[in-house]
Amino acid sequence: MAQFDMPLDQLQNYLPAREEPADFDDFWRRTLAESRGLGETDFVRTDSALRHVLAEDVAFSGFDGHRVKAWLLRPAGEIRGTVVQFIGYGGGRGVPEQWTLLPSAGYAHFVVDTRGQGNASHHGATPDPVGSSPQVSGRLSSGIEDPDTFYYRRVYTDAALAVEAARAHPSTDRIVVAGASQGGGIAIAAAALSDSLSGALIDVPFLSHFRRAVQITDAAPYAELTRYLQTRRGDEEDVFRVLSYFDGLNFAARAAAKSLYSVALCDNVCPPSTVYAQYNHYAGADKSIEVYPYNGHEGGQWVQQRRQLAFLDEVFGADG
Repeated sequence: MAQFDMPLDQLQNYLPAREEPADFDDFWRRTLAESRGLGETDFVRTDSALRHVLAEDVAFSGFDGHRVKAWLLRPAGEIRGTVVQFIGYGGGRGVPEQWTLLPSAGYAHFVVDTRGQGNASHHGATPDPVGSSPQVSGRLSSGIEDPDTFYYRRVYTDAALAVEAARAHPSTDRIVVAGASQGGGIAIAAAALSDSLSGALIDVPFLSHFRRAVQITDAAPYAELTRYLQTRRGDEEDVFRVLSYFDGLNFAARAAAKSLYSVALCDNVCPPSTVYAQYNHYAGADKSIEVYPYNGHEGGQWVQQRRQLAFLDEVFGADG
């Protein structure tokens, strides 16, 4: 796909007004308070063919006390720091052998399942026990009638509590949150809702600047919102009001940790202007963004991963 959004010089200065509800902070304070302290975090060693990586099957208490699964993979030797990883749309935590890069580089990797998701390549192990009203396929319109029932209220709560669960392990000291696409959208929420993070790795983030995304792309998953609104004519302002509680722009304005972003200028799944809008609103002064002019939603792939490893070495210290 060709570049289709604003020219790069305009993207670099794109700072749209945020649609932020007056009770945004109270909503999230209340949401987290209602779900904290409802269960313990369990770490259980699991069988694995990995010989130099220790794998633990994790279950922690997420939204409303629901049990959420994760993997904790850590090197057998010294641990430099911990990365809490959130997963792209439709994916689950998969199996431990799929997550070997960071432990091989000396980092503990806390891989968080996404409730109610999982596909053939990364299957999930966490159900979403909350029902919802009628929706289109996918999760983006699930419970969208009200902020309290919207699917991502549960997911973002799981994410913030995942950071707390990772801290419960004796090997965990400093934490960086990370994710691409949906995982990037979840990671920015976790960055805003968590204290004392060392960093944030945000790649081609989904769940940001919803109104513009719907206006300029017909690619999934944002197309789920378009299909939902096609049969609910006149409801769009109510829908965007609900989405404003979950918009990455509003979380970015509350996140302060050192960050590394990436954006792909041919990305019609998470359009570049929605990424730059979030990046430009990011409150932390120590931030940078890698630009991939000719890539789509795949972004920088291994090139970006190598840059992330350099970022982690800088954040955690190259010598541990």
